[in-house]
Amino acid sequence: MIELIVLDVDGCLTDGRIIYTQNDNEIKAFDVKDGLGIASWIKLGKNAAIITGRKSKIVQRRANELGIYHIYQGVKDKKQKLLEILQKENLELENIAVIGDDLNDYQMLKVAKRSFCPKDAALFIKESVDSILTKNGGKGAVREMIEILIDEENLKEEFLKLWL
Repeated sequence: MIELIVLDVDGCLTDGRIIYTQNDNEIKAFDVKDGLGIASWIKLGKNAAIITGRKSKIVQRRANELGIYHIYQGVKDKKQKLLEILQKENLELENIAVIGDDLNDYQMLKVAKRSFCPKDAALFIKESVDSILTKNGGKGAVREMIEILIDEENLKEEFLKLWL
């Protein structure tokens, strides 16, 4: 049973673009459908983690809004960080699903029970994951992953009851 979803940010929770203003502020756009999916996953008693190679106050804010308390930024070795989370949560690799889109996600994708990538992921990632999603990063890919997991884990009824 999947208990933890692990999310990359740039290219998965966002479309991968990083926009800087003239005042050196950073802008990222998140899909509200992804957010509702993550919040619902957590309401089901499941867990979510963000592991990202970059650092951004915006990512921390989004994680806080969604109730994600495993947030790790500026991570060079995502697989190692994933293994640390599993140890903290007393979980096994069979209990996790990961979404990533590029080479810095490769090692953590390879160890997960279920691995996903957005439609616009790098070619080598597409060749190595269990499921290539129909949505692009930042455009509902994370939501699609969660809905697939909800179906695979037979949680559709519970999932829908959260909002009906």
